[in-house]
Amino acid sequence: MDTIVTQTVRWTTSDLELLDTDEWKRYEIVDGELFVTRAPHWKHQKTAANIYLALQTWSIANSLGEANCTPGLIFTDTDSVIPDVIWISQERLKVLLDEQGHLTGAPELVVEVLSSGTTNERRDREAKLKLYSIQGVQEYWIVDWRSQKLEVYRREKSQLKLMATLFANDELISPLLPDFKYQINQFFSS
Repeated sequence: MDTIVTQTVRWTTSDLELLDTDEWKRYEIVDGELFVTRAPHWKHQKTAANIYLALQTWSIANSLGEANCTPGLIFTDTDSVIPDVIWISQERLKVLLDEQGHLTGAPELVVEVLSSGTTNERRDREAKLKLYSIQGVQEYWIVDWRSQKLEVYRREKSQLKLMATLFANDELISPLLPDFKYQINQFFSS
């Protein structure tokens, strides 16, 4: 009797070096699974830029950390992602930034703006939520520019849990960011 063995391909960061460089594609690996996405929609990028601007403006005012757009987060050889926006404290940044300019551990806050498509949404809501939870992210925002809402996940008992769903007229505050207050609709303005 023949036995059929199936193995799933497990991608690593070194495999990415073999792929064609394409400025219009983003390559990410979560638990050895390769995700390839195209350049996001204009409003996706605008929303991410508005969130970055709000976080960075707050950061400059208080010098507690830094925000950044689309940084490389390389947790392991099989977990390498590029979130839309992150915020990291000065202390963690000093420890986690490698010589190539990638973060090698979890920032305190990660923001993903949803791209269209079931696969893209599932990646952010399931695969990345699990990854960020395992890696120690303290807060995770999933932002939907189409419905103008923001879901806030916070660490509770060593995992990220949904704490609030905020809409356009709601105000966002965070225990990570003292005195940060922001009207949700401003993230979606032109």
